[in-house]
Amino acid sequence: MKHTNPAKVPIGERRKPEPEGRPGYIRVDTVHQGDLEKEKGVYHINMVDELLQWEVVGCVEKISEFHLAPLLEDLIAQFPFVVIEFHSDNGSEYINRVVAELLNKLLIRQTKSRARHCNDNALAEGKNGSIIRKTMGRMHIAQRYAGAINQFYRDHVNVYLNYHRPCGFATTITDRKGKQKKVYNIYEIPYKRLRSLDKPKQYLDPLPKTQ
Repeated sequence: MKHTNPAKVPIGERRKPEPEGRPGYIRVDTVHQGDLEKEKGVYHINMVDELLQWEVVGCVEKISEFHLAPLLEDLIAQFPFVVIEFHSDNGSEYINRVVAELLNKLLIRQTKSRARHCNDNALAEGKNGSIIRKTMGRMHIAQRYAGAINQFYRDHVNVYLNYHRPCGFATTITDRKGKQKKVYNIYEIPYKRLRSLDKPKQYLDPLPKTQ
């Protein structure tokens, strides 16, 4: 007698985010703050909007589902616009049932990087170095400081990133032979970039934000 094998439903769709001119397509990545004598350091969670480069950073003690899910919900709530898509690599901290159920509850589509396409999550990975490593360094930080770091991010760093720090935006140039290249000739703060969209209020999240 053969038993019926349960069908496995894949979590997340393998594809590159395609915002098509609207904010809300978020790329997320994790940065670990090193080990010291077999003691794990804190984990930084970095979320960046594909179109505006609006960035929200958080910190968590561990990347277990118990610790990570509440932080993800809080970070998503800090974006002023509606989050449509959540894109990550294939790490188990994001590709699991708890995160999938959270995103489903928030009506957010989940996607993940494709095999052999290292640039799918390059935006978040680039910000890991230019923002998190420059802010927090590379030395070990004990997990007991995760709460204080997360509050620092919320109160100061995220405000600075989105309302004061310019980001480079690429312009695609096509030469006579049809070859395209990107030139970073526009520098704007994410808030100004949001204001420059046609009717920006249509993208804002009408739901109350967490405090």
